[in-house]
Amino acid sequence: MTAPFSVSGLSVSYAGRPALRDVTWEAAPGLTAILGPNGAGKSTLLKAALGLIPADSGEARFFGLPLDQARARVAYLPQRASVDWDFPASALDIVAMARLPRMRWWGSVPRAEREMARAALASVGLADFADRQIGRLSGGQQQRVFLARALAQGADLFLMDEPMAAVDAVTEQTILGVLHDLAREGKSVLMVHHDLSLITAHFDQVLILAGGVIAAGPVGEAFTDASIARAFGGLPGRPAA
Repeated sequence: MTAPFSVSGLSVSYAGRPALRDVTWEAAPGLTAILGPNGAGKSTLLKAALGLIPADSGEARFFGLPLDQARARVAYLPQRASVDWDFPASALDIVAMARLPRMRWWGSVPRAEREMARAALASVGLADFADRQIGRLSGGQQQRVFLARALAQGADLFLMDEPMAAVDAVTEQTILGVLHDLAREGKSVLMVHHDLSLITAHFDQVLILAGGVIAAGPVGEAFTDASIARAFGGLPGRPAA
């Protein structure tokens, strides 16, 4: 089976300072958590693979293909901090944007596409907030809107950058439920994550970074006290890092 995501020799630097060094890794199908301390290169890995920031060297593949040949199969959920919440759009508008590649470039959004967007909002518990301006939602609700947008795209691979950072308990449980639904549907998820207490219960694989690959593989093999200590420079508390 072709890996849903892989990188080969990926190196990235900011202002001459290395952020990722020669990362070569292949994701297995299923749910993968990307772990590591602040500045470990977790978000950088996703952004460089998607071409959102330049790489010094290396390449990324999606289902064995370059991104431009697999883009329709890949959905990206960015960090909340990277979104302009004053943008004059409703929750439904935001989710419907995921359907743009299936629409004509002129005219209004077709009814069928809007209904699919509404269904995606319903799947994250926000059916009643479809017409609410995105900036008037709570932080957790905003995150669920962007999760719904990713779902509405109908992708096979989901790249999620800290989707559960500083969210409420309802949003956290919603996201975890969506993860398991996606896995049951045969989809794959790579999720930058920080709460170590959730790893064994909810993920199949881990990638532990600290500028380079510290450990990678099935949770039962790679998610060990030794690998966590190597990445974090000492063993952090298990509930969070």
